[in-house]
Amino acid sequence: MAKPGPLMRHWWQTGRFAVAMMVLATVPLWWPTVPPLVDLPGHIGRYSVQIDNGAHPWLAQWYRFRWLLVGNLGVDLLVQALGPIVGLESAVKLIVMTIPALTVGAMLWIAREAHGEVPASALFALPLSYAYPFQFGFVNYALSVALALLACALWLRWDTPHRRIVRAIVFVPIGVLVWLAHVFGWGILGLVAFSFQFARRSDPADRGPGAAWYRAAAGAAVDCLPLAFPIILMIIWRRGQGEGGDTGDWFDLPAKIGWITMILRDRWQAWDIAGAIVLLLLPYAAMRRSWSGSSWALLAAAALLGAAFVLLPRILFGSAYADMRLAPIVVIFAILALKPRARGAGGVAAAALVFVVLRFAGNATSFWLYDQSHERELEALRHVPVGARLVSFVGAECRPSWDTGRIEHLPAMALVRRHAFSNDQWLLAGSQLLTVNYPAVMYRHDPSQIVTATRCSNEPDWRTIDDSLRDLPRRSFDYVWLIRPPRFDPARAAGLTPLWRAGDSVLYRIDRDSASAPLPLGRSPP
Repeated sequence: MAKPGPLMRHWWQTGRFAVAMMVLATVPLWWPTVPPLVDLPGHIGRYSVQIDNGAHPWLAQWYRFRWLLVGNLGVDLLVQALGPIVGLESAVKLIVMTIPALTVGAMLWIAREAHGEVPASALFALPLSYAYPFQFGFVNYALSVALALLACALWLRWDTPHRRIVRAIVFVPIGVLVWLAHVFGWGILGLVAFSFQFARRSDPADRGPGAAWYRAAAGAAVDCLPLAFPIILMIIWRRGQGEGGDTGDWFDLPAKIGWITMILRDRWQAWDIAGAIVLLLLPYAAMRRSWSGSSWALLAAAALLGAAFVLLPRILFGSAYADMRLAPIVVIFAILALKPRARGAGGVAAAALVFVVLRFAGNATSFWLYDQSHERELEALRHVPVGARLVSFVGAECRPSWDTGRIEHLPAMALVRRHAFSNDQWLLAGSQLLTVNYPAVMYRHDPSQIVTATRCSNEPDWRTIDDSLRDLPRRSFDYVWLIRPPRFDPARAAGLTPLWRAGDSVLYRIDRDSASAPLPLGRSPP
């Protein structure tokens, strides 16, 4: 694929600027002890069991951890290496901080390889390193996307006749590495690499005017064969696990439109949607102003990823929000494909830099506020003994607001910091390294920790706070932790002694004479 020759670099095209942007992307995560991403505390709970190595034997009674060859191991493997050295929470923070930095660096690299220089407009894509899937705490996915984008840049760089054989060899292990981080990242890498090869093979300047689209597609598929090895690993994975989880919720167009508006979702709805509108209107503005050009390879990638976004269901093999994860990736490639005219590029770069700084400043402020509220809730753990059998109930709304509070998996920090039981771990067929053995079946895994004021027709697995407290097998637990619960009948708290309060949140100790079921696991209460 022909690339422009080297040009004099502007300030936004230098290596120093790229490094500065990568560092800037980490700033929102400097302050919080635990990155305030929705699902991340639950993942940290799993990591704590993973690296425990029998130090707290009761954990082995409650949980079973086993390594599986699955396409969802990115952060898990890094934690296994770093956790024993720097400590679990520090390891997770360091790993999570590298994800947006790598994503920013990868986006700038892709733009440079595709255009021969970094277009000023490419800077607008950088805030998507904090896109909604990352905010949701899909850290393995986000890591795999960062690795996939880096691999895409390398694929473009080695798209020369004398390097294509080397690329074919080297990308076999690269494809496996990205798949191990998360299967979605591998899928993105495959789609983008195919798009790149299709664009090159269908380019008349590269292949002549007689290149038919179906020949270009077939040739592109052959070019991408080095990335196909993980298919064998997926067959082994699925055969070994039997049932691989549900797939469903297809072609929900209103939801897909919603995911597009949420690509920058963080805390303030108007602010986040305004940012999304800026990004979505940028390609339109580029066409209206007749910018100097675009990358056919990157446009092809955006188009193919967009088609995949439309075709994917919300739930794929038990993994929720499958289509949502692709929305920001489509926008990234659509923006990176653009190139403004040289005469106005400085103004575009300045406007983009202001946008980037404002978005990262907003993320930093938001994360600081989340951290402050989370630390107030986690004060309850000072009153929880090590090894306690804790059941937690977290208040939720049937139709959550834009700012959810990100407390759904905060109970897992009891597992991390007090090695207590936590009832918020996931039950995912075929892909979960951690399984829960706790006898209180209805109160041992996600979403048993989620409680509402009334029944939610859209969430049939959620229970009301009154029902959860009423049916709780009290002899199976020692403590009850309510985190911002909805209003409930005070009679449901009979036999519970409050040990700590903060606002609506409260930690109770269960009075043993109020219990009715036998103690499980042969353990005495602490």
